[in-house]
Amino acid sequence: MAAFAGPEIERLIALLAKLPGMGPRSARRAALALLKRREALLIPLAAALAETADKVRSCSICGTPDTRDPCSICSDPARDNSLICVVEEAGALWAMERSGAFRGKYHVLGGLLSALDGVGPDALRVTELVGRTRGGEASEVILALPATVDGQTTAHYIAERLAGSGVSITSLARGVPVGGELDWLDDGTIVQALRARRPT
Repeated sequence: MAAFAGPEIERLIALLAKLPGMGPRSARRAALALLKRREALLIPLAAALAETADKVRSCSICGTPDTRDPCSICSDPARDNSLICVVEEAGALWAMERSGAFRGKYHVLGGLLSALDGVGPDALRVTELVGRTRGGEASEVILALPATVDGQTTAHYIAERLAGSGVSITSLARGVPVGGELDWLDDGTIVQALRARRPT
């Protein structure tokens, strides 16, 4: 395919196209928007990216990206050290934090077990999780992993690794979302909702 712009713009488009949810067309549109708003968008974005690359690291305890180590959550004395919520990636942690419902600590695995993608246990931060439960402070590990085959496989593996640790292992309830209507839900969600039913 013939180049339609200079190599710098082509490189920008190619890099943008690697972002989740961005294909070549979306990347071209984004690049044009950045170039059109050079002072208001492109230059501040470039500065923010450079600063982020320079200052953000993974927390040595939980694995979440932050400018501090330990991160702001791990170093917060108001957090409940007895609860560890295990998530796949930092995005899930941020979603939990937006809810304001969890006041414990987190553990970011950095992915899920996947035979198809060649992701084995050594690629995840499971050994670090096991180490965190050996200190005696943690009493419950909450597995907040996706309801997918890989998510369930990972949850099962973690449960096996933590067996005999004396730590309670729980999973998030699955089922009907708040405001959800039954005729819009898939069969798997309805099955999970029935299995997780509780007294009202």
